[in-house]
Amino acid sequence: MKKSKAPSSRRAEIQHLHQCYALGQTTLPACALLRFLHKEQMELTANEETAESLIDRYEIEETARENRSMTFEGFLRYMESKDCCVFDRAHASVYQDMDQPLSSYFISSSHNTYLTGDQLVGKSHLDAYVCALRKGCRCLEIDCWDGPDMEPVVYHGYTLTTKILFKDVITTVAQHAFEVSAYPVILSLENHCSQEQQEVMAHHLVSVLGDKLLRTPLAHPTSGDLPSPNDLKYKILIKNKKLKPKTEAEESVDEGEEEEEDDEEEEDQQPKAKFWSPRKAGSKMKKKKVAVAEVLSNLVVYTKSVKFVSFAHSKDNQHAYENTSMAEKKARKLAKASGADFVLHNQRFLSRIYPAGSRTSSSNYNPQEFWNVGSQLVALNFQSLGFPMDLNDGRFQDNGGCGYVLKPAVLRSDQGSFDPTCSQHGLRPTHLLLKVISGSNLPVPRSGKALDPFVRVELQGIPSDSCRKNTHTVKNNSLSPHWDADMNFTIGVPELCLIRFCARDQTGLLSSEFVGQYTLPFTSLKRGYRWVPLRSRDGCSLDPASLFVFVWYS
Repeated sequence: MKKSKAPSSRRAEIQHLHQCYALGQTTLPACALLRFLHKEQMELTANEETAESLIDRYEIEETARENRSMTFEGFLRYMESKDCCVFDRAHASVYQDMDQPLSSYFISSSHNTYLTGDQLVGKSHLDAYVCALRKGCRCLEIDCWDGPDMEPVVYHGYTLTTKILFKDVITTVAQHAFEVSAYPVILSLENHCSQEQQEVMAHHLVSVLGDKLLRTPLAHPTSGDLPSPNDLKYKILIKNKKLKPKTEAEESVDEGEEEEEDDEEEEDQQPKAKFWSPRKAGSKMKKKKVAVAEVLSNLVVYTKSVKFVSFAHSKDNQHAYENTSMAEKKARKLAKASGADFVLHNQRFLSRIYPAGSRTSSSNYNPQEFWNVGSQLVALNFQSLGFPMDLNDGRFQDNGGCGYVLKPAVLRSDQGSFDPTCSQHGLRPTHLLLKVISGSNLPVPRSGKALDPFVRVELQGIPSDSCRKNTHTVKNNSLSPHWDADMNFTIGVPELCLIRFCARDQTGLLSSEFVGQYTLPFTSLKRGYRWVPLRSRDGCSLDPASLFVFVWYS
């Protein structure tokens, strides 16, 4: 049999599929559509009723509807609908168990949330909090400093970033906290205020947030030591240092978590130094840390900040309601040296990771390396677009975009120790076959010149699963490039894996430019013939730009 020429457009590809299953008829009867759903789309629960409901939804020709069959046009509408998106629609609403302790979830987290630009001269803006919350962020950072007229201000201390009022930040959070998710918001305070202004902060938190503010432990949390996201629905938690019981205020400060600044000073002090006056810098070094004000301390319930000493120290001394923060460099060293201990630590306690102080341009690290050890609060600069934020958006697109994603069983199980740095996990690997068939309506650059597009598929997971493969480049075709490229992947821990489809424009022998991307968790990947909706660098839909792929895995 003569090999037929590859179809030239997505419409032609879909027409070819329709013909294969229509067996010479002009329409596709419900039984043939069901066969397609089972065999190609792996919709194994589909039945005759499913096929008929698709005909009702996508077929507009009366005769075909009456005969319970689908014309090619109806089939095309179905194939280009949400029902055939590569992302599992069932994951577009909350479907995971939300009754586990907070430590069992990845929680969408932002670093220096108030900034809209870099860390040195960038603007601080209330809109940055609104944008983060609308993206499903559930842990916001607020850097608090003494301001004029006894009103604390929020900005990046010792730099030229602009200042906004603490009171206004809290009002903004109160207005937008539960717009896209009912699950708890954690306000991570980096507190540099005097006792007097801390009292003002506490007053604003109580008066502005009202009933939304969690002020006392829950009577009966459903999940043991730490409550669950369901227990804390519509609540705002304060993460800050807390006084020891009684009047041990003096000592309690020393056991508190180091401010981010202090951690960063050890690692990389230079970048900020140029904005410090020597007098200011010196006084900061000598100044005894101010104890946390009692009224503010009383608002800290399940998220008390303590200094990380070691995993052994945490095991023996840390309480479930205490959490640690560490800069990426320290966390990276620990993840490499004692991955299994880090995983166990994160089963009991919340840990927050934040970008190094040397990232003055607000760049981000790859969050995957810290999700691999089960860190819940992996904080990124939400204002900085690019690969790390694409991964964050992909990870938290899952579970209805609610900002809480249940960690995989391997990270929650106390049976045996999981170390992400080892490639042998005794689990049967998953084999993924991806065929990148074609593209459609790829956005053309401002110059108007047609693209030379190729597609890069990247897997991000444990180190031994992370890899990338490219299709060949198609010359001068933005409208309907055709690759028909097969890619095979072997994945050891699919539950931790993200898949990123990135369309790029080949601009030179070794250079290429971003066109559009889409990232999703492997566990949300649908099998069969699917379309991939492309997004711009800032996460906006580039509709109708998309890729057409075939997915199969075992």
